[in-house]
Amino acid sequence: LARVDVAGFAAEIEALRRTAYATISYADYLHMRRVERRGRLATLVGYLTIWLPPNPFTAVALSLGQNTRWLLAHHITHRGYDRIPGIPARYTSRGFARGWRRFVDWFDWILPSGWDYEHNTLHHAYTGEDKDPDVVERHAEFLRELRVPLAVKYAFLVLLALTWKFTYYAPRTMSVLDPRTLRRRSGGHILGVSFTNVFDLRSPTVRALWARCYLPYAGFHFLLVPCLFLPLGTTTALYVLLNKLLAECITNVHSFLVIGPNHTADDLYRFDFHYHGRPEFYATQVLSSANYHCGTEFVDYLSIWLNYQIEHHLFSDLPMSKYREIQPIVKALCARHGLPYRQESVFKRFARMTDVVVGRTSGRRLERLPA
Repeated sequence: LARVDVAGFAAEIEALRRTAYATISYADYLHMRRVERRGRLATLVGYLTIWLPPNPFTAVALSLGQNTRWLLAHHITHRGYDRIPGIPARYTSRGFARGWRRFVDWFDWILPSGWDYEHNTLHHAYTGEDKDPDVVERHAEFLRELRVPLAVKYAFLVLLALTWKFTYYAPRTMSVLDPRTLRRRSGGHILGVSFTNVFDLRSPTVRALWARCYLPYAGFHFLLVPCLFLPLGTTTALYVLLNKLLAECITNVHSFLVIGPNHTADDLYRFDFHYHGRPEFYATQVLSSANYHCGTEFVDYLSIWLNYQIEHHLFSDLPMSKYREIQPIVKALCARHGLPYRQESVFKRFARMTDVVVGRTSGRRLERLPA
């Protein structure tokens, strides 16, 4: 990192920021709506075929529909579309998934207000630091240090991938909120609910997790929906349940594949300091993030636009379509100013993350940026 020009990089990134914001337009909103319709169509196809014997076609369609809602939630709650005048309030951070609209816009295991604080605020403000609630290497310490065969560790990772939205993200996002008021906690957000105490109903946070996340989601998807098909027979209702469970596994694995490796690898950094000012912020975001292959609508959609992780962490409040436009520019600026720009296929990045999780490799540590 001796060649890193923090100030020069920041100056050019600031100029790019101004240009990117100035070119946000209604076309970016229309692109987002096309992505939404793609997901709604997938959901429709899934439900039209859900009564069939368990099959990958139905499950993948349902999974794509569910992951599209998370995709939209990610960019809308980041205020990516707030600058576009004249769009419906439900597509802005002030309206999306608020109140009863949670069940229409983004009905998932995750409470939207918890996600907004845990991810949009804490993770983005403290990426790779001790206060970042999503440092995978730290969460995996028990597994990394466990003296068992690697095969056992890989099996645990498979189990996590199949279940992580409700075993990791739902507890993590609920932990940052006061369980009584659902207001943001001022501290203690990293240590909270986890799989070790998720059944301890003496805890107000655990009770809130079950009441606001687990029971509503599981009750609707795995109880109410199958019961609606009981008039067609118990076998049909069972098929519906099995297709829903298969879709749940697929959506968990899909999201784990594209989210997990974003900041975890032997070539990415964790920080023993907090950045000072925008120049250091920009540098740390690049050093702690990795991209996947990108540039086409198909690849970007399946990657949930997380293949632009570097650009997203530099400018978290852009419409998703803007990341494709600025990505080549950011990559060139990193090369010009000595910052490593990590980009590989999602599968190579996932392998790097896996090596860290099981203890074969470790992420890099940085005590301070070069002067």
